[in-house]
Parts: sequence; structure tokens; C-alpha cells
Amino acid sequence: MRYPRSLFILAWALISAPAFADSAPPTELRPGMVINRSVLIKKGVYRFNGQLSLEKPVILIQGNNITIDFNKCVLQGSTDKQWPNEFYGLAILVRGDNITLKNVVVKGYKVAIMADSCKGLVIEHCDASYNYRQHLQSNWMREDLSDWMSFHHNEKGEWLRYGAGIYLQDCSKATIRDNTVTGGQCGLMMTRSNDGMIYQNDFSFNSALGIGMYRSSRNLVVNNRLDFNVRGYSHGFYNRGQDSAGLLVFEQCNDNTFAYNSVTHGGDGFFLWAGQTTMDTGEGGCNDNLLFANDFSYAPTNGVEVTFSRNRISNNRILECDHGIWGGYSYQTQIIGNQFDRNRIAIAIEHGQDNNISFNEFNKNKEGIRLWARKQEPGDWVYPKKRDTRSMKYFIDHNSFYDEAICVNLKLTENVQGKKNGTTRIGKFLKMDSTVFNVSLDSGYENAFVFPENDKREKQLLKWNSKKLPRYSDTIPAGRKYIHITEWGPYDFRYPAVFLNSIDSQNICHFELMGPKGNWKLISSHDLAEITMNKGGFPSTLTARISGTDRQLELEYDGPGFTDQFGNLHPAGKPYRFSFRDFQPVINWSVNWFAWDPAHDPNKDYTVFLQTLDKPALKSEKTTKLDYTWWGPIGDKLPADSFATVAEGEVTVKKGRYALSVTADDLVKVFVDGKPVIDFWDAAQYKYDEDAHHRVILDLEGTHRIRIIQVENSGYATLLFYLKPL
Repeated sequence: MRYPRSLFILAWALISAPAFADSAPPTELRPGMVINRSVLIKKGVYRFNGQLSLEKPVILIQGNNITIDFNKCVLQGSTDKQWPNEFYGLAILVRGDNITLKNVVVKGYKVAIMADSCKGLVIEHCDASYNYRQHLQSNWMREDLSDWMSFHHNEKGEWLRYGAGIYLQDCSKATIRDNTVTGGQCGLMMTRSNDGMIYQNDFSFNSALGIGMYRSSRNLVVNNRLDFNVRGYSHGFYNRGQDSAGLLVFEQCNDNTFAYNSVTHGGDGFFLWAGQTTMDTGEGGCNDNLLFANDFSYAPTNGVEVTFSRNRISNNRILECDHGIWGGYSYQTQIIGNQFDRNRIAIAIEHGQDNNISFNEFNKNKEGIRLWARKQEPGDWVYPKKRDTRSMKYFIDHNSFYDEAICVNLKLTENVQGKKNGTTRIGKFLKMDSTVFNVSLDSGYENAFVFPENDKREKQLLKWNSKKLPRYSDTIPAGRKYIHITEWGPYDFRYPAVFLNSIDSQNICHFELMGPKGNWKLISSHDLAEITMNKGGFPSTLTARISGTDRQLELEYDGPGFTDQFGNLHPAGKPYRFSFRDFQPVINWSVNWFAWDPAHDPNKDYTVFLQTLDKPALKSEKTTKLDYTWWGPIGDKLPADSFATVAEGEVTVKKGRYALSVTADDLVKVFVDGKPVIDFWDAAQYKYDEDAHHRVILDLEGTHRIRIIQVENSGYATLLFYLKPL
């Protein structure tokens, strides 16, 4: 097994930049500029819009053995756009060997910095914050599946549709250190990039990923802050994560080392998947990666997800996640010396083999270890046809269980051995049924926990002596309840904001006010009564009774200066307005469902398909909200596929501009007063989950009739409707 450049030859941390060739004055940037020598850039703010194509950068750096010091200058793109989901263009493209790029601030682009086919690249002291990110549709009370992401393929640069702060492609021996990416969608993305060193970076508070790897091996990722890279979460309502993660390791990534990173409050903390290659062949995987001494706490889904692969997970802290570790189809994996506190299930592995779970501490989890198999695996998976996927051969040894309802839960599993597992104040040590065979677990010891022996890489890591980054959890509240997702991503506690946490059975809204040290006061309200507070500091809570359909609060902040969610600086002492609005128009929908057959296929002939809607409905209902998600049949003895939904209703609104949108799978048409306003009737255009959402801006006043026709072809289906004043 190879390790990155002997892993800890600390001389790499002292890379010296070459002196500039002469004492020439700093160079001023120009759009379209090609830089092929060492240069100091003239400090300033450069407002250069990018090109629509990512193949045409604003600045091209090309050459060998050069250093470009941007001198803290700012590259500002998309000056003709307002919102982050509109940002476009590539700011800086790097090509060549032994290039050092440093001290640049880049914002307002789809991709800030891209390096292609570089060897020995160094990117340091750069800030690629506040670049592209999607406009999220999920809200506090319901999830929108169009917010889900897919990282399954990146052979053709599919990941680029999500943007990035830093994007490495086919780079070897890169050093990425002391950089910042926040307020974007993806921090550092790596494709076919090996033997790199990524350390002391802050890639936090992004709406998708801190670091993502695809076919990238033998990299060292150490001492980074990768916190609050999350979406798809509403405390007490849903905890989906939507494939966001602090660390993503996807498709044949091997021998990487992840150590001393703070990876808290991510959709997943660490998300590893062997890849489509393994699923299609049964071979390969993301194998022999080491996760050592990281903090993967407070993930809405999994602190660590490792699947279809062989890895080592040791000495990590995993608190208050849904699953501490989800290890489906893991084999020869070592889970050693970790701390699991207050997770729903600390370790969950289906169809795993030859795994070692030893020397771990389990405290107040609802379940400690759950191992199981399904009677029938998915028929379209090649993997179980090529591999023995029985749940078997586990070694569970020298673990400490404290205040656990169930320590070990087994089903359809065989050959589980272990000894000297300590138990204190537990409910039940072992739960199993008649499908479990050959189990010999020794338990009941007090103070059984001892520290395990470190392996070779871990002993080298213990000598690590770099600058330790301060943890976010030392300055902001820790816990899943503090994850607040705005329409642009995770709230970062840097600016004043008000969140609606719940509405109780008495129609009382419960609000939470978060922000920097300072004070707030209530300026005005609408359709809310009996407001319990009109001023205070941060954090605060207040309640109000609903008295109408357009609930609004307008507040004013006064205090220290701050940076808002779009990267704008607001000076101290200048009052700042912030607000809340929840528009819930009254629409009484009549909804009918119809089955269609191949002779009336909507994908072939819309006019012929309409004949289906003249037939008796399969099902009818009245509702005040279009909020449908189907993972199967639309009702008892009703179809799951080849159906159509027709919803009709009237809405009365004040004069204004509104965003009308639907999330629909697969096809949809929306009519307002008989006129088509949304027409998505080509399934070939539906490639990703985000393609299910459709939006139009309308000027409306008075009463309007809305008609929606949604068609489901096969699989998952959804229909959600939104109307929001702008």
C-alpha cells in the first residue's frame, strides 16, 4: 500500500515561492489575460464577468515553475446578476507544473479556481467564497426532492453543474492549504487527482460539500474545518441531508487519509460510496481509506457512511447523528476506538462480512450495533450476483456500552464472535431471532474499555504538528437543532435572521432570532397577533398568533458590523432591516387521478393523451395544499406508474409580482386563467433531480384559476405547488 509522499515529511510545509524576476511594478489584471511567468498582481477590485462556457476563463495561468501572488485582490464576477443561482463563468484556470497561486479573493462565479492536468500545484491563502449555489425549494415544513443532488458520474465533468470554489481535474501532488470557501455550494472538488495534501482549510457553511473526491487516491486531508455543509434538514420535520456532506468520497478512491478534521453538522459527515463501477462489476471499491481522530457529530443522516468497500475508521467522535456509522455491504472494515454518543443507531451494517468492531465507547444510543441482511436484494444490482453478501463473520470485542437500550441487534446474520464487552446500566445486551446462527459474545464486564493499538499510519499521524484551527463548536451552538437551512443554504450565525421553528395546535408560531452580538427591535408585523416580544438581543425566541394568510415580521438590527449570507459587509452602528414572510394563500384544490395506457401515451401525443382525462377518475379528493410524494401506488389498489394528476383551484391575491412554481415528476403543464405558463412535456430533458422544479414570474391581481396536469411515467413521483410574492 502506498502512502502520500511518506505521509509526514514535514519539509513540504515549508515550500518557498520563487523570487520575482525583477522589481517591476505590480501587474494589473485584464479580462482574457494569460499569465505565464511569476508575477505580483496589482491590488484592487476587478469586476470581470465570466463567459457562459467554463472552457473560457477570465484569467489563464499557464506555464511551469512560476508563482502568481494576487496580493489580496478581488475578482468579482456576474455583476449583471443578483442571485447566486444565476452566477456564471470561470474566474481562474491553471495549467502547468509547479505553479503556486496565492492570495486571491474570487466571488460571483460558477467556478472560482480550476486546475487542469497540473503537477505540484500549490493553492494557498485564497478565498473562494460566495460563488454559485442553487436556490433551494425545501422549507421548514416540507422537503422538495428537486433539492437532491447526484454525484454518481463525473467522467464528463457532470459535477461542474454544481459549481465549486476550487476544482482540481487530473492533478497530482497538489497542496491546498489555508484557503477558505463558504457561502457557496461546493468547496473543494477533486477528480482523478492523486497524492495531494489538503490541510488547514476552512470549507464550511456550504449548501452541498466541503470536499468531494472522484477517482482520487492517496491524498492526505488533515486538520480542516468542514462544518455545516448541509441541506435537506428541518429539525423535528425531516432529516434527509439530500446527499450533502462535509466529505464525499465517490467512485474508486483508495488509500486516502482523513485525520483531525472537524466535520460536524453535515448532511453526512463522511459519505463514501464504492461507485457505479463496483455496482456493475462487483470489483474495486473505495478501499483502504483511513478515518482517524475526526469529529463527525450532529449529522442529520450518517456521521460516517461507508458502503461496498474496505476501510479503517478509528478514534473518531460521532455524536447525535441518525446513524453514527452506516456501513452497508462493508467488508474487512475496522471500526476501532470510536466514541458514539446519543445516536439513534451507532453502527448499522447490512450484508457486511469480516468486520471488526472493537474498543469503541457506546453511550446513550437507542441501539449500539445493528447487523442484518435482507431476504431479497435488488434484482437490478450486479454486485450481489458477483459477491457473497451474507451478513456474517463479525468480531465484536472490548467495547464499552453505557446506558444503551439495546447493545447488539442481529437479524439474518451468522458467525458473530467477541469477548470482554463492558456493560453498565443497559436494557438488553443481545437481541436476535431464529435467523441468527453461531453467536458467541462475552459481555457484562465493568470498565472493559481499553485503548487499541494504533496502526502504522495512525502512529505517523500522532506526530502531526501543524497549526490547529479553532473549532466552530467553541463559538457557536452545537447540535442538530441549530441547523437552520435558508433558501440559499445553511445559516452561518454571522448575520441577523429570524426562523419559524413550528406552529402549534393553537395556531401559535414559535420564532427563533439568531445573529451576532447586538440588539433587535420589531418594526412592523402583518397577519400575526399577540407578539410576545418587540425587542431584545441574540439569541431570542418569541411567539405570535396567526391572524391571516400573509404572515410577516420586519425587524431592525443594531450592533457590530457583520457579513450577510451573500458576502456583503455591513458596518457597525448602521441599522439593518431583516424580515420573515410566510405566504399561505387560500386555494381549495379539486384533484383527480387518471390511468393512461400505451395508446394514450402522453410522451408521444399530448392531444391523444387528453382523451384519458375524459374518462372517470381513479381517485378524487379535495385539499388546500398540493403536497404529494409517491414512492409507490397513489392509493390502495391504484397504480404506481402511468398515471396523471389533474389539480384545479382558484386563488385571490393582491396586486403584485409572484413566483409560481411546481416540482413535478415526470411531466407537467400549468395553466393560469386558461393560458399555459409552465410547459415541461419532454422526459428527455429530465436528467437530474433539480430538473423537476419549474418556475415562472407573473404579475397577478384579483382572482385567478389555476390548472395543473402532471404525468408520472415510472418510479418515484411528486407534485408540489408554490406561490410566493416577490
